[in-house]
Amino acid sequence: KTCHDRPSLRSTVHPRQERVEPEVLARWKEKQEELAARVITTLVHHELTHVAGVDCAFAGDASVAVAVLWDVASQDVVRVRSVRRKVTVPYRTGFLSFREGPAVHEVLDRLGPFDAAIFDGQGLAHPRRCGLATHVGVERDIVAVGCAKSRLVGTYVDPPNQTGMVTDLHHRDDVVGRVVRTREGTKPVFVSGGHRCDLDQATAIVRATRTRYRLPEPTRLADKLVAKAKLGEVVDTG
Repeated sequence: KTCHDRPSLRSTVHPRQERVEPEVLARWKEKQEELAARVITTLVHHELTHVAGVDCAFAGDASVAVAVLWDVASQDVVRVRSVRRKVTVPYRTGFLSFREGPAVHEVLDRLGPFDAAIFDGQGLAHPRRCGLATHVGVERDIVAVGCAKSRLVGTYVDPPNQTGMVTDLHHRDDVVGRVVRTREGTKPVFVSGGHRCDLDQATAIVRATRTRYRLPEPTRLADKLVAKAKLGEVVDTG
């Protein structure tokens, strides 16, 4: 097994770091700490019928968000909504939710009700325990799960190369996530709770929404459709 104990090199392509005034960074950090303090991590039992998958990308000076409403039992897409809006927040590592958040909130407003949301990003597996899933999850008070393609923080040992195997993601003195081998022969995904779920439930939601692909189906579809929406294609359905 390989132990990953060095800082993460993000595989996702983002804009260059932009200058942000120190007082703005201080306000952002304070907001993240305030949201992180409001996270509920106790296990909440409820029916899992419809799950939202959410992804956000950038096209020039615009942010494009897509949300997919997915039926767990039938494995069908119920509805797709997309949003394009001008970006007004500069890019800084660790504060991406301030840049993506407005478009994500708007697209979820348009999607309609769901039982849980999976975000293509981090939840508590974040330097200040406030990735996109936590930021949006707390603000909307929804069951929110982060399922990222790459690690932002923490150390871990590779899970065995068998579908369903997991190891813990450690950061400082906390277990902040799970490294989940969703498909044999592929890279694992990084699961963390965002809000209103514990780590076991977050992992169970990801497993319940995975089909034959590496990513849970709602976010896999959102990732695929946001690439089309960036090019101006109409992806809304239902």
